[in-house]
Amino acid sequence: MRVVTANSLVASANGGACGVTPMLRNDLRFFNKIHASSGIDGPLFWHRCMPNVYLRNGNRERRMASAVKAKWLFGGDDKDMDASIERSEAANEDILIFFFQLDLETRIQYALNLEQYEAAKQLRDKLAEVETEIIKQQESKRGSSKSEAQDKAINILRLRADMQKAIENENYTLAADLRDEIYKLEADSLVASAKALAYENVQYAFRLGQKVHHKVFGYQGVICGMDPVCCESSSWMELAKVGRLLQGPNQPFYQVLVDVHADPNLLVAYVPEESLLASEEREMDRFDHPYVSFLFYGMDTAGDFIPIKQLREKYNRPRYEAPFEQNDEDGNEKN
Repeated sequence: MRVVTANSLVASANGGACGVTPMLRNDLRFFNKIHASSGIDGPLFWHRCMPNVYLRNGNRERRMASAVKAKWLFGGDDKDMDASIERSEAANEDILIFFFQLDLETRIQYALNLEQYEAAKQLRDKLAEVETEIIKQQESKRGSSKSEAQDKAINILRLRADMQKAIENENYTLAADLRDEIYKLEADSLVASAKALAYENVQYAFRLGQKVHHKVFGYQGVICGMDPVCCESSSWMELAKVGRLLQGPNQPFYQVLVDVHADPNLLVAYVPEESLLASEEREMDRFDHPYVSFLFYGMDTAGDFIPIKQLREKYNRPRYEAPFEQNDEDGNEKN
């Protein structure tokens, strides 16, 4: 048995499903410096809140992973494909940074309890840096802020004025270049507007903490994040054959924790909504994943996981109450 710490999570990410950002690696060094100089005892959040995770036999893991294969749904000449095509480094790093943010908040409170005010100040400053970086990443990921759309509209008006002036001065080469730039900016503006509309009006078929099954690869997973459209890179989308999906990239995509019994190497997948299927019956079976205890309180009466408040706030999702079931006098269940 091994206790999962911040460092071991990073090592797991590097050696398994995906890497971790340089920012996170640097800040782990910052952690060591803080509790070495302040007397704060070790990585508090990770040691005290994360339960033990069992190490499994490597050969058994590889045998189980090799079983998680299926034919691609959309036909063609593709060879057998496995679930690793939906592995997402970006999704895993997003979760790790979320862990890191929670850890900082816990360390600040612990430092205050110990009256280590200088350490608390340093931690607050680091938390402010992390939160600023998270906001930047979210804005970059969405590419859909109203201010961005307004900036593009202003630039288009300015370029049109410059183009008209170039035409009046009979500088047709410049006018042609400005025209091409306007066309490109208008196309970018349409994409940004479409994303903004998607973020405002998206309807998700699945919720945080819900257990799902992958239609293609068959594994069980748990929803831990969501985007209204695919926010991965073009190279990732090409590898994952997103263009061949029925709804393409313009559908909700979910961060999915994959049960380590199904595939111990996948860890976090980024899955289109059309590839997921909700469980029709209660599933109270054991679900193992090293991230579960940080993201969820536990299971509800339906067998799904209850997301922590910070996770719901991150995605602006309402609290979900599982239907309460009672047994009548004959022993039959009533909803």
